[in-house]
Amino acid sequence: MSTYLAKKSEIERSWYVLDAAGKPLGRVAAQAAVLLRGKHKATFTPNVDCGDHVIIINCKDAVLTGNKLTQKKWQRHTGYIGHLKETRYDTLMATKPTKAMELAVKGMLPKNTLGRAALLRLRLFEGAEHNHQAQKPQTVEA
Repeated sequence: MSTYLAKKSEIERSWYVLDAAGKPLGRVAAQAAVLLRGKHKATFTPNVDCGDHVIIINCKDAVLTGNKLTQKKWQRHTGYIGHLKETRYDTLMATKPTKAMELAVKGMLPKNTLGRAALLRLRLFEGAEHNHQAQKPQTVEA
């Protein structure tokens, strides 16, 4: 018996909707990463991009457990000497909740071309409305 290896031409992509309202940010991000990577499929092949499209709605209603809102920080560097910028997650969730979700999902994907291609199939929305009804996405319960 041989191991099944998917080819790029054999991949069928589906669309899924995840609702982040009232759920922990990390759990929604972990589920999105599995769907984006394609690990939920029986035809998963590690070296082939076989993931699906994921839409995450209600990003502004995702919750952070414990003291993460005040203690966790997003750090970025501008490229200039001494210009390390820090933003607390309570500020980030209030101003750019989709960025917080994107950072969480990005951290759970591989750091290579497969991960970058998977991140392009992620769509994030602050509210409950999205503009991908034509793709007939399936709702996934977390």
